[in-house]
Amino acid sequence: MTNVLMVLSAASHWTLADGTKHPTGVWAEEFLEPYRIFTEAGWTVDVATPAGVAPTFDAVSLSAGGAGSAERAAEFAARITTMSDVLQHPKRVDAVAIADYDVHFYPGGHGPMEDLAVDADSGQLIVDAVRSNTTIGVLCHAPAALLAATDKVTGEWALAGRKMTGFANREEELSGLAAKAKWLVETRLVELGAVYSKAPEPFASYIVVDGQLYTGQNPASSVAVAERIVADKR
Repeated sequence: MTNVLMVLSAASHWTLADGTKHPTGVWAEEFLEPYRIFTEAGWTVDVATPAGVAPTFDAVSLSAGGAGSAERAAEFAARITTMSDVLQHPKRVDAVAIADYDVHFYPGGHGPMEDLAVDADSGQLIVDAVRSNTTIGVLCHAPAALLAATDKVTGEWALAGRKMTGFANREEELSGLAAKAKWLVETRLVELGAVYSKAPEPFASYIVVDGQLYTGQNPASSVAVAERIVADKR
């Protein structure tokens, strides 16, 4: 049996450079599609958040524009409703151990930029996953969570030199939030020493696999990342 830990942001807003709190949370597709793919593969999936707080889903990700169509938005909303027991009572990030899981997965949305980027417990889980060569999957803005993965032994970022992707600066610009942000995912990853790459065109599906590290650039990459993880572990 393959066990998956999906770590979700517990943030309901993202603090911009001027102090404004921009409503956000988890991007629905980035949680729901990998969750579906993992469970359809027969895998067991646990959900965890900082302090065990029930996650908020970004309202835009549940709109017709954010989901791709009104029908898809309604489907996402219905799936969230059916998962209320799981989502209302997640595990605490500080109470889980990476040794209990075969896959460690982070969906995006701007939420991780608010909490997981500075969450030491989540960061330690990532360090432990890197040390044990456990599969790590990260989507869109969730590479922000990787920023907290400082190895306490070496004092270095645990993912320096690794190939990865994440939400591109150009995508943030096209979304209208780049100029308002304190920092951008692509920029911060490069500054820390990641070998970053992205799709030729914004918002196209794009994934990077470096050993047991699987990263997807944007929501359109959600299915591709999850399916690649399932395929590689069969």
